[in-house]
Amino acid sequence: MPKTEDISFGYLLNDITLLFRKHFDRRAVKFGLTRAQWRATKMLYHREGLRQTELAEFLEMEPIAVGRVIDRLQAAGFVERRPDPKDRRAWRLYTTAQASGVIDDMEQIAHELRRECTVGISYEEMTQAMNVLTRLKENLQALDVAEAPAEQREVDAALASPLSEES
Repeated sequence: MPKTEDISFGYLLNDITLLFRKHFDRRAVKFGLTRAQWRATKMLYHREGLRQTELAEFLEMEPIAVGRVIDRLQAAGFVERRPDPKDRRAWRLYTTAQASGVIDDMEQIAHELRRECTVGISYEEMTQAMNVLTRLKENLQALDVAEAPAEQREVDAALASPLSEES
């Protein structure tokens, strides 16, 4: 009898991701933003005032790489750094009016691409697929917790705590 674990799905998920990115990048090239810049701008648009280290965590990128992305976005007029009123050593990140105009256009590109790639797939089918993918993700995240050394779990728990103000 076939088993769930015998179905190789990783390559398919990777192919879907690569194709979606390729088509998105082709359509978004007119805005002059890389995917990393777009992701950072969108995240800041929805979470104004993040510190650079917080943004790096949300984007799952190294802080130094995010710093370079923010430098370019700031030079292009999409993001501005403002002093953190609670910590004079830190900066908070905000999108500009220029970024706001691009956000709507980029969201439209993403919406149209999702519509095109889900042709022939019902809402119910898509919801079921999303539920399965979410469970796969949760299972893999549980492995992170189970496999992480005790010291790392303590650090991760401290970082996830809403009481932690360090960034």
